[in-house]
Amino acid sequence: MAIIDADGVRLHVQRLGPRDGRPATATAVLLHGLLTDSLASYYFTVAPAFAAAGLDVVMYDQRGHGRSERPAGGYSLDAFIGDLDALLDRLEIPGAVHLVGNSFGGTVSFGYAIRRPDRVASISVVESEPATAFWADKLAGLLGRVRHEMTANETGALDWIATHRGGHTARLAKAAGRLVRETTIAEDLTACEVLSEDTIRSLRCPVLAVYGGDSDLAEQAPLLRALLPRCRTVLLPGHEHSVLVEAPDQVRDLVLDWIRRNRHAGPLTAASVEVNIP
Repeated sequence: MAIIDADGVRLHVQRLGPRDGRPATATAVLLHGLLTDSLASYYFTVAPAFAAAGLDVVMYDQRGHGRSERPAGGYSLDAFIGDLDALLDRLEIPGAVHLVGNSFGGTVSFGYAIRRPDRVASISVVESEPATAFWADKLAGLLGRVRHEMTANETGALDWIATHRGGHTARLAKAAGRLVRETTIAEDLTACEVLSEDTIRSLRCPVLAVYGGDSDLAEQAPLLRALLPRCRTVLLPGHEHSVLVEAPDQVRDLVLDWIRRNRHAGPLTAASVEVNIP
């Protein structure tokens, strides 16, 4: 474990590498989701397998989450993107990295690859989308519900979660409510500048997008294929938003294959393709 000052915000970072002393073949940076998530969702699913496959694996708690610092303000999407840029500088990681983003972590990954295309070899996102106007509207609704339902448990939401999802999930939900209530994260994120289709089209690195077949985000698959010429989308039937936790082996295999295929990403030649996995 390490705490690294990334341009004024202290971030909790974990790093795994090949255990046999081999040099890493590439660097994968794993970005988690919003509010209830942390680097633990990777640490206990795919990260060890990525390291065993020869990757240098970097995971960190995003600002306000996990063991990272929780400032009162400064939660714009640009701030999250800036944290990633500063972290790569502080870790002195050479060359382009492979970004793996779950949910909001994928949104940060899209934004970073557009801002710093020279530092990104590929993107793999799980249940995620770029920061479009549609994304901003959904996020505003989600943050509003969290603020209302988790503030004082007046609706009994936390009791329901504890009964039906367990104490650990209830504690995460309570922490999410505290983050929304005690910081400007809701105001900052919902006020961020969204991406136009032309800006998304400017993204040229290879993109793998994995969705639960029963998730409402699965409708992002055709949009991404239409906008991004180097995009592969995969739908995993029987899953909704918690694909990373529910189907870690499938996510692991898909992402490792994508990184291997794009370890030395070349000219723009790959065609967009959709895959449905039984």
